[in-house]
This record gives sequence, C-alpha cells and structure tokens, in this order.
Amino acid sequence: MRLARRALLGALALALPALSLAARAAELKEVRLDWATYNPVGLVLKDKGFLEEALKPMGITVRWVQSLGSNKALEFLNAGAIDFGSSAGAAALVARINGNPIKAVYAFSRPEWTALVTRKDSGIARVADLKGKRIAVTRGTDPHIFLIRALQGAGLTERDAKLVLLQHADGRTALDRGDVDAWAGLDPMMAAAEIENDDVLFFRDASANTWGLLDVREAFAKENPELVRTVIAAYERARLFSIQNPDALKAALISATKLPEPVIARQVARTDLSEPALGKAQADSIRAAGLALQQAGIIPAGTDVPAAVDGLIDTAFNPTAAR
Repeated sequence: MRLARRALLGALALALPALSLAARAAELKEVRLDWATYNPVGLVLKDKGFLEEALKPMGITVRWVQSLGSNKALEFLNAGAIDFGSSAGAAALVARINGNPIKAVYAFSRPEWTALVTRKDSGIARVADLKGKRIAVTRGTDPHIFLIRALQGAGLTERDAKLVLLQHADGRTALDRGDVDAWAGLDPMMAAAEIENDDVLFFRDASANTWGLLDVREAFAKENPELVRTVIAAYERARLFSIQNPDALKAALISATKLPEPVIARQVARTDLSEPALGKAQADSIRAAGLALQQAGIIPAGTDVPAAVDGLIDTAFNPTAAR
C-alpha cells in the first residue's frame, strides 16, 4: 500500500507541470504579434487574417503591434509586450547574448535589406571614405551590424566615424537633409532613397545580411508549443500566398508604407521567400556575424558565439513541408 501511494504521488508530481502548462494555454485569450515593413510576409498575414481565422475556434484573438526596427521588436519581446517579433538574425543573437530570453522559430525571408547609402554628390565611394564622417544608424539592428562589419573590413571601427543614432526612417531623412554623410539603410526606405533621391548604395554585400527571423518569447513557446505551431502554419500560408500572388504582396507593402509601386518592386526583388525552415544556412550566417562582432569588441570576448547561436535557433517548430 505504501509503495502504491508513493507511485501515485510520483505520477501526480510529474503530471502537475503538464497540467499547469495546459491550463495556462487554455486561459490564453490573446496572441500578440508585431508587424513591420521589413517583414512582407507578416504584412500579408495581417492583411489576409489567416491567423485570426485559425485562432477563432479557440476563442483567441490577435493583437498587432508595429515594430520600426529589429531593436524595437526585441525590446517589445524582452518587456513581454508581444509574444512574437520580427528581427534580423544577428540582432536576435546579440539580444539573446545580452539576456533577452527569445527563440528564433521561423525564417520569414532571406533579404538583402541593408546596404550603406550616401547622396550622389557626397564624394563617398567606398567604406574607407567614412573615416571622420557622420553616419545615421539604428543601434541593435542588421544595418548597424552590417555597418560594423563593413568598417571592420576597411580597417576601421565605430570610433573612426560619428554614429548618429536614429530609427531607420529618420536616418533616411537625415541623409536627405545633409545632416549626415551616410546612412546604414533598410528597405523599403532604402529603395525609396534610391528611386526618389538618386541616392547611391555605395557598399553592398548580400551575404552579410542575416536572415529575417520570427522570434518568440522562450517562456511562451514552452507553455504554448501547439499555439506556436499554429502561428507558424499561418505564416506558412501567408508565405506561399505571397509567392503565388506577388501583386498582393506588393499591395500589402504599398498599403503599409505608403510608398509607390516602383519602390516596393525593388524591395521585393531583393527579398527571397523560399526558405522558411531554420537550419544550417541561418546558423552559419548568424554565427559569421556574431564572430565578426566579437572581433570588433561588440560581443564580449568570453562569449561562446556558436553555443549562443545554437541556443537561439529552435528547429523543433520548422514547417513540416519544409523539413
């Protein structure tokens, strides 16, 4: 009898955490996601209502919050203001290393969304010309990381230039006004600067643009794994719809950005939506960025960057068809 009682108590102890997780999931009434102009699949998802449709039978609503950059999405995640956020892979890595408890669970795009931009009459033609210049940049984003790596490749550091910290759209405005000499750009504002102002992308490196990732709060994923799968399934529906209906993808971007079709067409042309599953390609890209940032002193020397990348990327939620 005593052994049977101990076995029952042991079984209850094991069952209680699972029951607690199920209860918390059942109590969930709202899922909060960001939308961002650098995440076109997310815009289509928001416009088409695929996630709302999937969650309606569960009695769960969707709240959308705008992110103006990876830094804002990651801040919102860290504060618990959203459950899912859009960011660049390298920005997510730096955030996780700095204590932001997130997991990357989906790749919404493989973009060339950043480059170094200047006015056509600035006299800047290469990265080395940035020494002593004023550069607009949004700290904690892929353009910021891209800038650091570009300076590093030219034998320079952030201290060799004057960084002016602005959100992406304000960075473009500062370049237009002549308040800065260059800008670490981000699409679609970067495409607009090219087409509307004849601004020049004087340094490009598509391979140094880390992937667009959907991040989730780690605790949320642990407590609601099936809900995470539901969100990713809705994202997959939006991604496939975007590929099959490019005009609808452009329309969603035009509606969100208020930018003309030629600008959006340029952004879409340098955005690859074909690889949603996380794996070696994303890990290699993010690891390379992390090691470069460590060499530049942005990431502490004692950090195990490969281990941090492994801790960030969670392949358990990869879309089934993409495995």
